[in-house]
Amino acid sequence: MQEEVENRSVALVINGTKLTARTLKSAILKYLAWRKNKKVKEPVIPRGKQSVKNLAKQDQGLSNIEVTDKNIKSFERVAKKYGVDFAIKKDKSVSPPKYLVFFKGRDADAITSAFTEFTAKTMRKAARPSVLAQLKKFTELVKNTITDRVKSKSKEQSL
Repeated sequence: MQEEVENRSVALVINGTKLTARTLKSAILKYLAWRKNKKVKEPVIPRGKQSVKNLAKQDQGLSNIEVTDKNIKSFERVAKKYGVDFAIKKDKSVSPPKYLVFFKGRDADAITSAFTEFTAKTMRKAARPSVLAQLKKFTELVKNTITDRVKSKSKEQSL
């Protein structure tokens, strides 16, 4: 009786393994067929920030603008907001280094509006003083004020 139960359990495990192997094989075949069909579709065109090489591959004409600002990251945020495809190239031959922003010819209007917003944002930042500078100024004012306080160490005792 015990031997018969053991044989049945071994047979069940073997059948389960075969089923799993078959299922795995069919899943892999379906995945490979899906990948083969996916390659047939048109390639995905990159959007946003990309290399100059990828931007030139799109055959839509390139234009560029020279930027000397150190804070180029804030421009990237604004350009992403306007949906502009662009590439940034750093020119190290000049001191301080300048940046060339390449973009598609058809994006000229979008890049113009992105640059106007970017320059407005940088001008607002430059116009307001930094918090640390204000704090330093006020600490100097507090240090320079003369205080006429007399400290007395004597204590009165009440009975």
